Amino acid sequence: MSAAPPPPPTSSGPLPNIPPGTEPPLPPLTGWKSALEHTGIPPSWLRAKPRLPSRRMMIFISTVSALTGAYVYDRRECKRIRQEYIDKVKHLGEVEMKPWELPRKVMVYACKWPGDEEYDRSLKWFKRNVKPILVAAAIDYEYKNGNQYGSLMRAIADEIRDRRRIEAGLVPAPREVVLPGPPRSPTDKRDRELAGGIIIVGRNTFKEYMEGLKRGWTSGLETIDHDEVLAKLLENDGHFDEPKVPSADGDEEEPRSTGSAPPPNQIVLSPFHLRPPNVPQPKSEPAPAVPAHLNIPPSQIPEQPPLALVPYTSVLGFLNVPLMLWGFFNNRKDVQAGAEAAYAVIAAQKRDFEGPSDAYLSSLQQEVDDASPDFSIPHSTEGMGDLGFDIQAESHWRSSYNKDTLKEIAKARERYYAALPEKLSTARALARREREPTKDEVNYPPPTEVELRAERLKKEKRWREEEESWRVLRGGVGVAWDERFRQALK
Repeated sequence: MSAAPPPPPTSSGPLPNIPPGTEPPLPPLTGWKSALEHTGIPPSWLRAKPRLPSRRMMIFISTVSALTGAYVYDRRECKRIRQEYIDKVKHLGEVEMKPWELPRKVMVYACKWPGDEEYDRSLKWFKRNVKPILVAAAIDYEYKNGNQYGSLMRAIADEIRDRRRIEAGLVPAPREVVLPGPPRSPTDKRDRELAGGIIIVGRNTFKEYMEGLKRGWTSGLETIDHDEVLAKLLENDGHFDEPKVPSADGDEEEPRSTGSAPPPNQIVLSPFHLRPPNVPQPKSEPAPAVPAHLNIPPSQIPEQPPLALVPYTSVLGFLNVPLMLWGFFNNRKDVQAGAEAAYAVIAAQKRDFEGPSDAYLSSLQQEVDDASPDFSIPHSTEGMGDLGFDIQAESHWRSSYNKDTLKEIAKARERYYAALPEKLSTARALARREREPTKDEVNYPPPTEVELRAERLKKEKRWREEEESWRVLRGGVGVAWDERFRQALK
């Protein structure tokens, strides 16, 4: 009797033997996955099972999520704070004015941060954090930015001296454009300035402002041409003297004339003389002597517009990268500081300026020792009053500005004067036709002696201004002060 055939395999029975090296067949998809399989979705996607990412991926996702969340939160807070202060003052911008009325106007001072190559960084900070609040309240503003160290200080001093000359009757007042409406007297203009105020961005700007204010009210009223004074000072320093040429009998000849033009018998139409000459400007009439009673600084200073001191810090340098990253995710602090300063100006919140104590003034060094200056920043502002405003910001000034500024100026001056004799010799030799110009000199004419003198004057002026501003701005030196400021500043 033959054996019965084996039963057919079922789905519930054991799987057939699978040859080694081959993968078992995947079970068929069921339900909604089976329906999606016919839409073109790869079956591997439908069979995928969710699982946690790897350790490295979890670290990456967590880091990116945290940084993104911190950035988004900070920017939302910036918008919220800015909008909060805009809502507080926007009703002032909706007040109707008569056609001849002028809105309030504030003056904004900003200047180059010590050690920063970008001269308008503080002004950009003002436009980003303070300006929106002023615009919402319809407050007009005018800004002055110091593009170079000390330029704001000198501009403020010159402006004060010019105003003193006009008030003393030494020079006529400049003509102004006549606007429609009732005429405005000087008293009305002064009242508008006092009602507006001054916004000072950063401690470096505060130092330049106070130094310019002091110079403007302590100096005389004589009109001084600083370029002419410097030119006379440099005239006999010996750098443009003719070298003495020994004669045939051994005696030294007299040095040739150092004038800017060659003798008449040596004038020829060379390519260097065909250049358009510089037409000398007619000299202005000498300013009349200032009477002695007007040239004395006043015993009292008139009331000044109220000051709004806005703290500002520019973090620079490789070692401060962590602080830069922290500031990138904390812009809301700058927005808050700028909005509060703008609101204080709009609301006319003012108080008397707190001057320094007598003990602080007696201990303050009046002279700066350039050889071994002290750059340490005081940890306490006791006795400084408002002169200690944002003093800790000086610790963020680049150390290269404090320590290397005078050295860099000295090196630049040394390099320039080392190369000057060769340039001067070439200019004189070509001007006197002692030799023929080379091909390069014909295509690119070297500077003449007149141009070299002008270049030297420009460089010396720049170097001396930088040295002067360094003595005012360097870390560790106090803010300029005058006892007459106690009753004049707000």
